[in-house]
Amino acid sequence: MTHSKFDLSGRRALVTGASRGIGQAIAIALAEAGADVAITARAVEGLAETRERIEKSGSRSVTLAQDVRDIEACRSVTGAAAEALGGLDILVNNAGLENVRPSFDVDEALWESILETNLKGAFFCAQAAGRIMAEARGGAIVNLCSLTSYVGIPTAAPYGASKSGLLGVTRALATEWAAHNIRVNAIAPGYFRTAMTEVFYENEDWQSRMLAKIPQRRFGKESDIGGVAVFLCSDAAAYVTGHCIPVDGGYLASI
Repeated sequence: MTHSKFDLSGRRALVTGASRGIGQAIAIALAEAGADVAITARAVEGLAETRERIEKSGSRSVTLAQDVRDIEACRSVTGAAAEALGGLDILVNNAGLENVRPSFDVDEALWESILETNLKGAFFCAQAAGRIMAEARGGAIVNLCSLTSYVGIPTAAPYGASKSGLLGVTRALATEWAAHNIRVNAIAPGYFRTAMTEVFYENEDWQSRMLAKIPQRRFGKESDIGGVAVFLCSDAAAYVTGHCIPVDGGYLASI
């Protein structure tokens, strides 16, 4: 039985980029805690597994196609999710893009694609959801930041810029929207093996070097992330806003 403070029954959530990886894990965790969940991805067909797992938990699911770089789509999809679910209490900004490249080789197109997805898209999704939540006098927003919100990672300058900026957005919105009873927090995943980060894990020497830096001596699993999201979206975190929780096996604490 879910502890009452962590129970999300009756809550309506929107999770962007939920077709796989961390986004999928968070969407399922919210559903298992009782929330109905709208999920988005660029191709709605890719959401079939997530939707099936949400509905298997007993929660309702809505699938929507969305490219978060399209600001009008951020507004219309957020509105469609709220209409389909009967309101919107939770937004998880998970949709993200990374492309590993030495900084000397970064061009304008790469810079713009990463910043538009990870920072601009997240802000305007939050803005659209925030308007709905303000009218309803409350809600919770969780942004997916990164270790690069805190430390420099070689070959990840555009990604680090976007995730550092997203941490700043998280803090700014938390202070501004507290008056509307909207809490805004973030999660900074450590080293999780996902489709987006697979390029790193193909290098066994890199894996060995990274594991030596992580006190728990293992990489993150998808099951490690959902509980943190549930906490931040629940009444258990009623007095928590403007913070970013690293889920990194102790990496940041050890450097």
